[in-house]
Amino acid sequence: MAGGTPIRQGEPAVVVQQTYDLALWVVRKVEKFPRSYRFSVGDRMVARSLDLLETLVEAAYSSDKRSALERANQSVNSLRYLLRLGVDLKLLAGDSQEFAAGRLEEIGRMIGGWRKAAARKAES
Repeated sequence: MAGGTPIRQGEPAVVVQQTYDLALWVVRKVEKFPRSYRFSVGDRMVARSLDLLETLVEAAYSSDKRSALERANQSVNSLRYLLRLGVDLKLLAGDSQEFAAGRLEEIGRMIGGWRKAAARKAES
């Protein structure tokens, strides 16, 4: 969901697909990290992006989506900081961080909308 519109049928699939694409991008970027960072910062980036993907898939198939969506929101914020760390350590170029930050912002907005829709549904 973007722009405050309620989530329509199929929109959770959009955020899951965008998260999948981001996770794939992160995995490919981390493969190129120097060995000294690949197994510390890189592994955390990959793990957090995969956690985010798994949590959104869980939310898509769960009857009570609220806790999964809250965890997904936390993963977005953690991944945002890990990517920033990657830029500061010169593991990622600034344009790579811009790309990922833009994707994360969009994913975060969709999660936020999905959370609002799930809360409304739970109240009714």
